[in-house]
Amino acid sequence: MQYKELGKTGLRVSIIGFGASPLGNEFGTITAADCERAVRTAIDDGINFFDVSPYYGRTVAEARLGQALAGHREKVVLSTKCGRYDAFDFSATRVARSIDESLTRLRTDYVDLLLAHDIEFGGREQIIHETLPAMRILQKEGKVRSIGVSGLPLKMLADVAQRADIDVVLSYCHFNLLARDLDEYLTPVVQARGIGLINASPLHMRLLSTSGPPPWHPAPDIVRWKGAAAVALMERLGLNPIEVALRFCLNHPYVSSTLVGMSNANEVKENIKALDFKLPADLMDELDHVTAPVHSVTWPSGRPENNDV
Repeated sequence: MQYKELGKTGLRVSIIGFGASPLGNEFGTITAADCERAVRTAIDDGINFFDVSPYYGRTVAEARLGQALAGHREKVVLSTKCGRYDAFDFSATRVARSIDESLTRLRTDYVDLLLAHDIEFGGREQIIHETLPAMRILQKEGKVRSIGVSGLPLKMLADVAQRADIDVVLSYCHFNLLARDLDEYLTPVVQARGIGLINASPLHMRLLSTSGPPPWHPAPDIVRWKGAAAVALMERLGLNPIEVALRFCLNHPYVSSTLVGMSNANEVKENIKALDFKLPADLMDELDHVTAPVHSVTWPSGRPENNDV
């Protein structure tokens, strides 16, 4: 495993991060035993960055991750979120209550990183002037080590990174084999300010998997078609699409960690294989030829005024 500094936080994170949303049955029902084996396997294989949220499984993922990390908390960099529940609430009062609830479920007295979850569903000025200052108070209280934001629209993330005091940004579905606009809008801003950058959804929310996307996937049809074409190309060449897609993301020069959803030990082992895979240049030429039309195609998320679309 390789590790990188996460901006100026002082945290060193594994370049493959454990996305814990599947622990909350977000992509199918799994057992608590499967969750524990997946987490322990990941730690044994060098993965030290774990990201969760009270929204995943409506608290189930946090509770399961806390149980699986029992006796291993000191080995990991632990991230959770606030602001997104059954409804969105980015108020200072809810942020303060949220972290206490999360710490109880996670069986710890602090998290290494607290992110405001999907900030495009909140008011931009509230995020900057109320939510983030409330999170800084939690940092002073010792309940969190670093703070940041997550979301889909790149322009909002870049604006908040420019205007607010944050340590980390988590972006998803903007840097992978299907999407390349992360470096157009967000990377230059966070890099100039020394803000840590986390990339999520290397499979574009399963568009780049052999099983295909869930029915609710929000991508336009052309993105779905190009994802299927890319998967078909890789399979025709005898390659594992997951391995190729993850390796591509791991090559980003500034991203500290790429989060991958994992629900069992076999998936952990499959993702680890990407560390030893090298992308042939001619393969990338072929994949770029297929996917180039959708490299900047995204979809609406959150309030209209916060959207890139």
